[in-house]
Amino acid sequence: MTTVRTVLGDVAAASLGRVNYHEHLFQASPLLPGDDLDDEGASGVEAGTLRSSGFDSMIDATPIGLGRRPEAVARISESTGLHVVAATGTHRDAHYGPQHPLRRLDGEQRASRYLGDLLVGMPVDDESGREIAPAMTAAGTPIRAGLVKTGIGYWSISEFERETLRAAALAHLETGAPVMVHLEFCTAANEVLDLLEQFGVSPNRVVLAHADRDPNPALHLQLAARGAWLGYDGIARPRIRSEAELLDLTELVVEAGAGDAILLGADVARRSRYVSYGGMPGLGYLGSHYVPRLVERIGVELVDRILTNPQRFLPWSR
Repeated sequence: MTTVRTVLGDVAAASLGRVNYHEHLFQASPLLPGDDLDDEGASGVEAGTLRSSGFDSMIDATPIGLGRRPEAVARISESTGLHVVAATGTHRDAHYGPQHPLRRLDGEQRASRYLGDLLVGMPVDDESGREIAPAMTAAGTPIRAGLVKTGIGYWSISEFERETLRAAALAHLETGAPVMVHLEFCTAANEVLDLLEQFGVSPNRVVLAHADRDPNPALHLQLAARGAWLGYDGIARPRIRSEAELLDLTELVVEAGAGDAILLGADVARRSRYVSYGGMPGLGYLGSHYVPRLVERIGVELVDRILTNPQRFLPWSR
């Protein structure tokens, strides 16, 4: 396929332009009390800021059960002109309470949920599930997901997370949809790729989110050599890694020939970090502040190549 599934329908991959590979317009998790993204007006303003900062598209990486609002995302996409690729899938274990309904589903059952989101349409509300009408655009078309989001813990893959990875593999094998895996500080990256390969997913269909939380170019070159995509999304988080470290890492990886494996985002993901919710630095920071600094390091041509890499990652292929 040379098309990408967005919330407003399938589009040519080349029409995505510059892509922010990892953000959230809506999100709610017991791990982030008081930091929910739940206001359509505020999230819409933030998406407009991202658009005006130089991005044409984004991945909304909120999976099942964490506050997805597909109809609101579709309205924001339409009003801002920003292409949005939505996620299905299940996040890492810690985001779901002990009584969460997803814990009662095995890999096959979760895969069925993912396939419904990818092929039929996402439910209006995850809590109500498919018993109610599917989410629809203003034009009356179903709102479908375009990739599968998963996650694991710090140097660990719980049984819940293993079943999620198996479910993601089943959905991928059926559709060719790409897979995103949240890593804690880039730990167990090779182990995740090994497990997904056992389940039939090639590393070149997988992006390792938060790879830059371990700014080890040797590790990143090894992962890229396996075919995996490197998710660099720790921008504006100096308590974890300074931007100087991230710039150094990117420059070294690009100089070593693996720039085509990098996907760039910011994963701002908090009410307290969105300007429109009263926080900072907001979705505009990546394009307005970080990207120009990256251009100074590696040049505009290489930066443009990195920002358009998702055009190769997002089309469905087995």
